[in-house]
Amino acid sequence: MLSFVFPGQGAQFVGMGRDLAQKVPEAMEVFAMADQVLGFSLSDLCWNGPEEALKQTINTQPAIVAMSLACCRALQQEGIEPDLVAGHSVGEYAALVAAGVLDVASGIRLVRRRGEFMQEAGTMHPSTMAAIVGLSSGKVEEICREASSAGVVVLANLNSPDQMVISGDLPAVEAARELAVKAGAKRAIPLAVSAAFHSPLMEEAAAKLAVELDRTEFRDARIPIVANINARPIRKAEEIREALKGQITSRVLWEESVRTMRRSGVTAVVEAGPGKVLSGLIRRIEPEIKLFNVQDLSGVEKTKEGLLSPLEN
Repeated sequence: MLSFVFPGQGAQFVGMGRDLAQKVPEAMEVFAMADQVLGFSLSDLCWNGPEEALKQTINTQPAIVAMSLACCRALQQEGIEPDLVAGHSVGEYAALVAAGVLDVASGIRLVRRRGEFMQEAGTMHPSTMAAIVGLSSGKVEEICREASSAGVVVLANLNSPDQMVISGDLPAVEAARELAVKAGAKRAIPLAVSAAFHSPLMEEAAAKLAVELDRTEFRDARIPIVANINARPIRKAEEIREALKGQITSRVLWEESVRTMRRSGVTAVVEAGPGKVLSGLIRRIEPEIKLFNVQDLSGVEKTKEGLLSPLEN
């Protein structure tokens, strides 16, 4: 079985998607649709920057989803189709389009609004996130409880057995980072984000997004989507809609999502979109899974060639 996975915020870079759009008409169509839906040239921002504008959450989220979908379309026009999909945080929206739950226009429109609401929340309530490497999830939760005297801080992403992300108020996250170092963390690194994603500080953003989700047509998925919120394969439109409503205040259960994929029979994964962050995580979680990366035409060709050989069970 083959899975496509789609990266989240932080994987973006200036120039992403240019090669594919120039060489694959189906990829160019995705960027053209995004430009039309948003009323400005998202494609120019992806390809030419400036980087500071691309890094703004309101722009980053639709940019990453558009890039990921361009990669997905390039794979599909070569006859490469997934049996299952998943995405990390905002990447889940790309997964929904790939599975036929949303059309490209609806997916791009939703993530633009999602980014807007999350950026607003960060402006109103300064907050941040940090990656903790080398501690168990139980220890990180214990640290968050101890640091919560300084404000809100929660375990936001369970990315792999030894990589977690915490999220919350600036002083509480800083206190948790210091405690993590004292507890023996290999690294406790502040992330370059504009707000405390996947935390209770996103509740207002979640309420606004819920209104947008209710206005949007959802279809049952053609193939299962492993949801961030519960790491379970889901296909029904209303279940997917409800999962998205809770997603931006809830933990991203990425490690368990990867294990779900493997239990479902997945033997190969294509990371479609900018960067190789998810591939690195998957390698640490389920090292026997065969990995491919697609962010340009060379990646499409290498994936096609690699998938010609029988996948190991």
